[in-house]
Amino acid sequence: MSKDIIFKTDEYVFSYRVAGILIYNGKVLLQRPQNDTAYAIPGGHVALGETNEETLVREFKEEINADIKVDKLKWVGEIFFPWGDKPCHQICLFYNVSLTDNCYIPLSGAFLGTEQLKNTSFKLEFSWINIKDIEKIELYPIEAKKYILEESSQVEHFVYKQY
Repeated sequence: MSKDIIFKTDEYVFSYRVAGILIYNGKVLLQRPQNDTAYAIPGGHVALGETNEETLVREFKEEINADIKVDKLKWVGEIFFPWGDKPCHQICLFYNVSLTDNCYIPLSGAFLGTEQLKNTSFKLEFSWINIKDIEKIELYPIEAKKYILEESSQVEHFVYKQY
């Protein structure tokens, strides 16, 4: 079993994550824990010895049984937020991804997937959100709204501090 790149000390948490920006028919696929209002871009923690592409392919398969193709790097985020009672410093790389021809997930509305974190499993809600409505929802990191709407052809870098 591989080890996710999450390091915890008595005072801090460091996390290395990748996320897949999946846009289909003018909608972006987002995830959130059930009973939560805040969305995030789907993805997960990179495991030691795993490439970013391998991580995204694995995470989409594990969480929603989707086969994807990983495309260009779009954003590099340095993200600071509370992880329980500790501050977390996360590096997250965001890639454009697309569904393969043999992928059969719902292409509209909301559906459930499963997240595995350590020895705990919980349900995630995945929703197709119209890009025109992106400003109306709670999405983290908040810079994601701007970059989804801009559709820049260059790699963007941002720093987001929640604390």
